[in-house]
Amino acid sequence: MHTAATVAECLRQAQSRALARMDAQILLLHSLQRPLHDRAWLLAHDHEALTPAQEAAWQAALQRRVQGEPVAYITGRKDFFGLTLAVDARVLDPRPDTETLVDWALECLPECMTERGPQRILDLGTGSGAVALALQHARPQAQVWAVDASEDALTVARANAVHLNLAVQFIASNWLSAVDVQRTGRFDLIVSNPPYVAEGDPHLAALTHEPRQALTSGADGLEDIRQIIAQAPKHLTPGGWLLLEHGWDQAAPVQTLLRQAGFVQVQSRRDLGGIERCTGAVMPE
Repeated sequence: MHTAATVAECLRQAQSRALARMDAQILLLHSLQRPLHDRAWLLAHDHEALTPAQEAAWQAALQRRVQGEPVAYITGRKDFFGLTLAVDARVLDPRPDTETLVDWALECLPECMTERGPQRILDLGTGSGAVALALQHARPQAQVWAVDASEDALTVARANAVHLNLAVQFIASNWLSAVDVQRTGRFDLIVSNPPYVAEGDPHLAALTHEPRQALTSGADGLEDIRQIIAQAPKHLTPGGWLLLEHGWDQAAPVQTLLRQAGFVQVQSRRDLGGIERCTGAVMPE
């Protein structure tokens, strides 16, 4: 006769499969249909036995994680900058490192109107909508647009905007090619977390569950960043910022590309791990 597994036994099982403790706790809470942030509950109920349905859900989630699927795809949810987003395999799993981009963007946006009216913000390659929605939530008076070339991604992002009741406007476009400044006006800030992994990068082997087109960008990983930097000047107000997330070793080449395009105040910011994760610059007055 099968003996029901306890909370503690499930977590030990995950440890024996080399799962990170935080991942195991979130997946177990998901299997128990409890709030994903309620890790204290697991500690207080470590001897509680799972029902057969809960144990089946746990085993299925554990197997998916062992095979490399992101926790966010298994739970269907990811917290980003204080917002809970729905995510699935149509979009990238939002990374904590990207909060560096949002923090910097908010520094560039004083909490007030410009002389022309509300601040105008554009998020390129929005995916799940994470960056655009975080900025709209933090700056409710701003007008925020979000762009993606993938209709699948826009479906996910629009649903997140509706669920969070945030008034982000969405545009289907390959970077800035279909963004009409006659309609939107020029932007005070353009942000992007574009694909920046080089084709053939060995790290791609661990990312097989995520959409490849949202990860890779040519032989050196900079193809999309080059396009954005080339297109951005026609869409920025004088004094407007362009902020780009990039790979761990790309700050110097991105700085060079920005200077070559005529941007000023070129600089980079470090993420929580101390890596230069974002580079930005100002459109000259």
